[in-house]
Amino acid sequence: METANIRTIASQREETLRDVSQKLKVCGHPVRLELLCAIAKEQEPCVSELWVCVRQPQPVVSQHLAVLKERGIVSSEVQGNRRIYSITDPYIRRLILSLKSEFGELARTAVDDDLES
Repeated sequence: METANIRTIASQREETLRDVSQKLKVCGHPVRLELLCAIAKEQEPCVSELWVCVRQPQPVVSQHLAVLKERGIVSSEVQGNRRIYSITDPYIRRLILSLKSEFGELARTAVDDDLES
């Protein structure tokens, strides 16, 4: 019985590690990471604000947001004529906030750079 418990725990650990690994892989793309930093920084950013923040064309931003949404990392809701994004995965939210805290320069967006110019 003890061996069965060890196998169950090992199996659960492997599943958790796979899940975390996939999330990190998805978030590791530079555009997606910048989008996540922008979403974490802004209060309820809409998609058009995100295009400006990451200086990417609308189709590129939409494609990356779709990947993040498909993986359950972000969600969107329509408010009036705006689509608002938020980070829904608690692990990724903590990770992005930690990155912003630890590496302030990494978490800067293109808009931050423009404001200082």
